[in-house]
Amino acid sequence: MAEENGPNDPVTLINAFEVPADQVDATVVFWENARDFLKEQPGYISTRLHQALAPDAKFQLINVAIWQSPEAFQAATRKMRETLQMPKERETVFHAALYRVIRTDED
Repeated sequence: MAEENGPNDPVTLINAFEVPADQVDATVVFWENARDFLKEQPGYISTRLHQALAPDAKFQLINVAIWQSPEAFQAATRKMRETLQMPKERETVFHAALYRVIRTDED
């Protein structure tokens, strides 16, 4: 049974990136630009980018970000798409979803 979460609890974005090996560095630069924009938006709490240790991992990069609410995340990403020049010819595939914590090591 899940813990009860209140409407004011933060949400976690988990975004796994399928990135061709020759585009990892460019994708990191893309992520840094997005991070710099998003961290100035209301509701942003934090973000971390992880890189796979195995060069053949399906998901070479995984972003984990914390936002105050789904609405704050959605508003910020909408504004980012309208404001930033996003590359169109990228082969990177993003697998993103918002999550709420339902269990911790303290349970």
